[in-house]
Amino acid sequence: MRGKRERSVVNVTALSFVIVAAVIHAGWNLAAKRIRRGGARFVWAYYSFSAVLLIPVMAVSLVVEPQRPQWTWLLAAAVTAVFHVTYGVVLQRGYAVGDLSVVYPVARGTGPLISVLAAVVLLGERPGVLGLVGAFLVVAGVLVIGSGRGQAHADEAARIARRKGVLYGLLTGLTIAAYTLWDAHSVTGLGVPPIIYFGTGAIVQSLLMAPYALKDREEVSWLWREHKREILIVGLFSPFAYLLVLYALQIAPVSLVAPARELSIVLGGVAAWLVLGESNAARRLVGSAVVLAGITAIAMA
Repeated sequence: MRGKRERSVVNVTALSFVIVAAVIHAGWNLAAKRIRRGGARFVWAYYSFSAVLLIPVMAVSLVVEPQRPQWTWLLAAAVTAVFHVTYGVVLQRGYAVGDLSVVYPVARGTGPLISVLAAVVLLGERPGVLGLVGAFLVVAGVLVIGSGRGQAHADEAARIARRKGVLYGLLTGLTIAAYTLWDAHSVTGLGVPPIIYFGTGAIVQSLLMAPYALKDREEVSWLWREHKREILIVGLFSPFAYLLVLYALQIAPVSLVAPARELSIVLGGVAAWLVLGESNAARRLVGSAVVLAGITAIAMA
């Protein structure tokens, strides 16, 4: 009885972490959606702010970490930095040309789907019936979100924006799958401590983008003047949400954490409707809910 009660407390704690992370994740994506100019430089700005915040945390972790730093840690962080830079730039481009209620759920939904497909093709895993049902639901939800039904009078520009939103959402999902698979390998197979791994990755991300970002210092200055709040919000809350999920994974099973994390899909759809006033909210929210159901099924398979 006591062991069951303790597991229940642990699961409630982990679930609380993940729900908070889902709210934060949807919130920082809402902030990122407001940026319509200087996308790649905006990505560099918030990555750099994240790196500055994480440096002292990394320093403390290196002191208390029983393992001695390995060169493989730096290599692993460099690879994830490339994936995350690609993710940040593609996502920001998607927000520049498409709606949050299209790009966000498509990206968050196809990431787990592609991860499952990669596990089947590369690792020889065989998902059960529940996993196949989940994959079908994700695809169906994406099709609902991207469909044009009910928009007979929509103009051509709106249709093009919707298609671009779906395309960039799919590309973003591909990058999510790439860094998810690599990150899992790095912290488990290579044994890189999560905070050190995440912090080093943020520093490398900033350095990789610096030559491009600093080519036009006037643009960077304009971004800081006009969008300082968005830079600070994304730079602070993006790593915070991810670290909450990592801590939740340390104390609770993936089958609990993974589907709860994707609550942000529906939250993002609600924010797009209430805050940004995006159209076709009902259909896109239904599609987001179907995607969430699919991810839940994949996680439970």
